[in-house]
Amino acid sequence: MILVLFSIPLIVFALLTVYSKDLLFSVIFLAVVSMNLALLFVFLQAPDIAITEAAVNAGLTTLIYVIAIKKTRRHEE
Repeated sequence: MILVLFSIPLIVFALLTVYSKDLLFSVIFLAVVSMNLALLFVFLQAPDIAITEAAVNAGLTTLIYVIAIKKTRRHEE
């Protein structure tokens, strides 16, 4: 039952990541997915994987994506 409670927001935010029109919102949603996945790993008793997921995917990768988005120009039609 608790696995479903972790999986539903994971799926919802993953879909929001894919279907978001704004790249910055997509990166934020991706960070939320990573943090939710880290919580799921903690629940599954894999704390080493959870720490890695939180540090690398939610932290470092999000930072790199945000910097890359900020250094590009937007062209809207």
